[in-house]
Amino acid sequence: MASRQHPGPAAAPFTVGFDLDMTLIDSRPGIKAAYQALSAETGTYIDADLAITRLGPPLEEELAYWFPKEQIPAMGDRYREIYPTYAITPTLAMPGAREAVTAVQEAGGRAIVVTAKHEPNAKLHLEHLGIEADAVIGWLWAEAKAQALREHGAAVYVGDHIGDVRGARTAHALSVAVPTGPCAADELRRAGADVVLADLTEFPRWLAGYRAAERP
Repeated sequence: MASRQHPGPAAAPFTVGFDLDMTLIDSRPGIKAAYQALSAETGTYIDADLAITRLGPPLEEELAYWFPKEQIPAMGDRYREIYPTYAITPTLAMPGAREAVTAVQEAGGRAIVVTAKHEPNAKLHLEHLGIEADAVIGWLWAEAKAQALREHGAAVYVGDHIGDVRGARTAHALSVAVPTGPCAADELRRAGADVVLADLTEFPRWLAGYRAAERP
């Protein structure tokens, strides 16, 4: 009797990571409203229109422009506390965001979100907008994003900021950039992005070509 052949271990699904703010979501209206509420509550001037041009880095970096150093931890906590009230409803999905996540999943992959945002608030955004990521990891910025990308085996990381490019490169993942946030296409290329798309509407077609080229 011939011995039964045991299949080898199943290959892990390929994983694509996405940044959140200005990559998957246009959070500028909501963040502006949250800063305006914090300003009104504390009596401290915050130029919310200026602040939303600098999205990407951790909240504390922006608060440092407006509050004394010793107040930043408390102001960060308060901002995150009021954020769901002011920022979730006004925030919109970026063009092509849902389709980009779905393209990964329909190709048999996992789509994860790795963001510097407070993780519970990141999850609220995705739930409100009906974007169904396979995992959401918050509180990570720039090179620190590599930790989550490695843990989840991400081969690609998509983001709008040079910090996202640095995170992808630190994780040895392919850096796919979209100039839909504060960083222009040339800046993203100079930072080391492997691919620059106009926006996420181009992502499904790019992914199909990338996957076809990866097949033996």
